[in-house]
Amino acid sequence: MDIFKFDKEISQLVILQRIELLSPVLKKIRKFFGRYLFTKFVSRYLINTSIISKKYYHLMNEEILTIKSFLKKELNILSIGSGIGGLESLILDRYENTNVNFIEKNYISEKVTYGWDMLNSEAYNNLDILKKFLLSNRIDHKRFDIFDYDKDTFPNKKFDLVISLYSLDYHYDFDIYIDYLKKISTECTIYIFDTIRSDYFKKIFKDVKILKKDNQNIHQSKRVACKTFKYE
Repeated sequence: MDIFKFDKEISQLVILQRIELLSPVLKKIRKFFGRYLFTKFVSRYLINTSIISKKYYHLMNEEILTIKSFLKKELNILSIGSGIGGLESLILDRYENTNVNFIEKNYISEKVTYGWDMLNSEAYNNLDILKKFLLSNRIDHKRFDIFDYDKDTFPNKKFDLVISLYSLDYHYDFDIYIDYLKKISTECTIYIFDTIRSDYFKKIFKDVKILKKDNQNIHQSKRVACKTFKYE
């Protein structure tokens, strides 16, 4: 895989999730119309699908470099809040015998309040588009499963790696998932996510490493890799 295959529907969803893919002019237009109206109506006439695809592919290649040392040919991965799954599609394409389970919301909120939504009621994803993106980019349907956060029972098995970039403890409090994560963990399970309170997780995990610092973002978050829960 050397580039992502996009259509207009995929492009509209990915710019909803990743505003940095827009040009400065489109960002101003988006600000004028508002996030929801711009994505649902205006963007269909203004965005260039090819350009968005290339930018997103480049961005996901940058993201995979931050976690590359934790990847190998055979992994059972849980992804929480992946968006359309660009990072996961690269992992599945490059690491054979790896599979991914996705846990996602399946609706788009008209307004998103930045910071934690304690009711876990905000979302901006579409599971049909996530599936379409993965299949369009030659990912075998047998190598992934998608679980609706609000409807499905979560996968009940052990995972080697849990990935939640810009979702778990970034938009949602980590504690929402903590009991479930303990159930699907082994002593060797690695958790990679973005947070504004990396020191807090030294109380929860035995091993916490900072992989990346994002000082350009309004949240000034850090990407951490954590291992082994400190059970009470």
